[in-house]
Amino acid sequence: MTTVPQIALIRDPRFLEHDTGGGDHPETPERLLAIEQQLCNGPLAPHLVFHSSRMPQREDLLSFHSEAWLFRFEEAVLAGRTYIDHPDNQVGYETYQVAQLSAGSGMVAVDLVEGGFSGPVFSCTRPPGHHAEPGMPLGFCFLNNCVLAVRYWQKEYGRRRICVLDFDAHHGNGIQTAFDKDVDTLYISIHEHPSFSYPGTGYQEEQGTGPARGTVLNIPLAPGAGDARVIEVLDGPVQDALERFQPQCLVVAAGFDAHRLDDMSGLAWSTDLYRIIGFRLGDWAARFCRGRMISILEGGYHPDSLAASVEAYLAGQLSAVTGSEGNSHPGREKSGEKQRCL
Repeated sequence: MTTVPQIALIRDPRFLEHDTGGGDHPETPERLLAIEQQLCNGPLAPHLVFHSSRMPQREDLLSFHSEAWLFRFEEAVLAGRTYIDHPDNQVGYETYQVAQLSAGSGMVAVDLVEGGFSGPVFSCTRPPGHHAEPGMPLGFCFLNNCVLAVRYWQKEYGRRRICVLDFDAHHGNGIQTAFDKDVDTLYISIHEHPSFSYPGTGYQEEQGTGPARGTVLNIPLAPGAGDARVIEVLDGPVQDALERFQPQCLVVAAGFDAHRLDDMSGLAWSTDLYRIIGFRLGDWAARFCRGRMISILEGGYHPDSLAASVEAYLAGQLSAVTGSEGNSHPGREKSGEKQRCL
């Protein structure tokens, strides 16, 4: 019997309980529902295995966030506040718990990889995290999922040299804050130029400070940049940086709001570009990290293009794992128990 390669999808129905107030707020539960429906009804369905998230330990949250922020966050939601600091950061009564579960999903992903799971591992989670600073929320983000996953990986498994690669349309200011002075990490961000895009950080000149100078690689793109420009930077400065750094693990801040149909940025990426990105990352993970890579969902606010782009991204990774470049959907055999979506 043919063994079907697997994709681990980390999800939890409680992610849907984070209430952003409806209306015009773009970060909605429908984002996750669209992704799961696309995956469960498409050619990747036979490959899916679902895993639930879990609550992190307090000390895991404190590896980046301040105690003062955690108390302020919890108090705000218990008091019935509808946002914290800015209307972008909408909260409901369940948000504090859901944000912790969102952070925990990255830790579950790490455990899966260290436990021997060899296929793509994708945390399909919300709220996102890469804008969250140690003591404040920003840009829909409350806890920095990627940073917390890195610190967990280092603490629990002793993997010191970790690269975070962020292809969200917006610069991950919170990730850069965490690793700006850290010689053991490499942060690579491909994003729309901060002169035109939130949060106004991520200039090419920002390269890390002190002994860690050179461990931050910001690649800002002009509005309208499309597939050819992204492939150029992947095969040039991104690959060169990985060659120099030789990471033990990859954590991917997987945002899909650079798609040409998503009005949250001025970039013009195609759905198929995300397949190419997935293949490149899968190949690099095998070359540099013995396959140790996790991906954590960040942005992407046009449900149809988000869902299609996630599918393409995972198909690209699966192709890298199975050695079938150009075949977006390898191994269509049924794998037994039917998977269930939210």
